[in-house]
Amino acid sequence: MAGLERSTATPRDLVAVCSAQVKEEPAKRAGDTEQSTLPPSRPEETSEWQIGGRTLTSRFFLGTAAYPSPQVLKDAIQASGAQVVTMGLRRQLAHGTEASDFFALIQATGSHLLPNTAGCHTAREAITLAHMARELFDTSWIKLEVVGDAHTLQPDPFELLTAATQLVKDGFEVFPYCMDDLVSCQRLLDAGCSVLMPWGAPIGSGQGLVNPGALRTLRARLPGVPLIVDAGIGSPADAVQAMELGLDAVLLNSAVAHAVDPVRMARAFKLGIASGRLAFEAGVMPRQDMAVASTPVAGHPILL
Repeated sequence: MAGLERSTATPRDLVAVCSAQVKEEPAKRAGDTEQSTLPPSRPEETSEWQIGGRTLTSRFFLGTAAYPSPQVLKDAIQASGAQVVTMGLRRQLAHGTEASDFFALIQATGSHLLPNTAGCHTAREAITLAHMARELFDTSWIKLEVVGDAHTLQPDPFELLTAATQLVKDGFEVFPYCMDDLVSCQRLLDAGCSVLMPWGAPIGSGQGLVNPGALRTLRARLPGVPLIVDAGIGSPADAVQAMELGLDAVLLNSAVAHAVDPVRMARAFKLGIASGRLAFEAGVMPRQDMAVASTPVAGHPILL
């Protein structure tokens, strides 16, 4: 065929040529130390971020319920690297546990306590419990939960907004556990909330992110707002997905507390969350509808 010549090189000749090119490559960069030397990386590498007036490096918020023992809980917190842990005051008091003893355990880990109003069904209940938590633990942080449905434990958007509005006026830093609905989230921000905690799935279900599209929309429409995925996370893979979407942190409890080995699972989530955030910051490649060759063939010898 015109324009094409049959190569007389043998496969052994081509291998020799390729080997020579590979050996030459390091020599070309021998003096270019600034470009060839990369800083050491750490699996837990994360960037600092601000929330509620605090600077954090961990993006893992950990719940404290249903652990086999206080010691396992303490070890899990340390393995997770979490700098913020949450506790349901109502549940703690209902079980007859001294809040001061539990608070001492949390303080021993060096983590900041985020009390929550889990179990409340009205704004009035939640507001009362929030004030009680502030008196007991000397913190203005409150994870605001107001249940609207006993089956799904879905937040009541109306009672939640009422409670959030009042607590912001009372000087609280409100972390509202809410749905992934954009308009509801915007109303909470209008009420004075500076952070949102949209659910990934029903609490304790382990379903992962049932509506990643809604979370992606929240991230796009609320670019400057800290978003913490709360509830429904089942495995580190779910946490990685949330972080790759650009959300700021993950809060979970059951996935660690109910694991066969809670301490090792806490460590697994720590690595997954850090990995997902690093991937987001690095820029995940876009998906393609068609195959795209990763190795170009133009200009290479053809074996005939």
